[in-house]
Amino acid sequence: MGFKDHFSRQSAQYSRYRPAYPPRLIEFVATQAPRRHVAVDCATGNGQAAVALAGHFDAVLAVDGSSSQLSRARPHPRVHYAAAFAERLPLRDRSVDLVVAAQAAHWFDFERFHAECRRVLAPDGIVAVWTYEKFRVNDAVDAVIDDFYVDVVGRDWPPERRYVEQGYRTLPFPWRELPAPVFALETDWELGQVMGYLATWSSVQRYQERTGEDPLPALEPRLAALWPRSVALRLHWPVHLRIGRA
Repeated sequence: MGFKDHFSRQSAQYSRYRPAYPPRLIEFVATQAPRRHVAVDCATGNGQAAVALAGHFDAVLAVDGSSSQLSRARPHPRVHYAAAFAERLPLRDRSVDLVVAAQAAHWFDFERFHAECRRVLAPDGIVAVWTYEKFRVNDAVDAVIDDFYVDVVGRDWPPERRYVEQGYRTLPFPWRELPAPVFALETDWELGQVMGYLATWSSVQRYQERTGEDPLPALEPRLAALWPRSVALRLHWPVHLRIGRA
């Protein structure tokens, strides 16, 4: 089985620059599970969500189709990493309490993913998927980022990106949906960290493949004019969670 691999090439940057998920989000998702025995993190990347969930579960299985991503995954005694796909999990029927996909569900084969969740979830088990949008800083920085997002790399976003832009509202989700609080991801970053994060965008990789050029060197001075040197500004990402019970 193949998968849409937009991140193996930049796995080093992904491991270093992807922001951590809010502890309140992880805690809320964990508390909805009927038991705290086993959780599964699908398309785990470098294991951010898996390691966070390990603080709430006896064991976490973290799967990804990218060996490059898994080679950089964060070790944790309660997290087991495996090369596998969200649509074909190496698990027994009715053996897990929670299945999550963090910033990843829009890449899946929805029908096969949800069927696999139904197979592996124990009674009353939980499915949770979440995504975050573009970061926001201030009006001036946001305008530059929006221009880059639309006018520079806009044609290079994979079509699945629309689910993120729509806050996962249109993502197929055939579960008994539960109400969820509003969450936000916030970090204080210097410009170098922001440039490292932008290098993880799938659209930047596809732009490079299409043109043979890196679009980021032209962007950096535009942001530098608005970002004081060696100063960390507050970045705010709105997070959209959908959570439901089997």
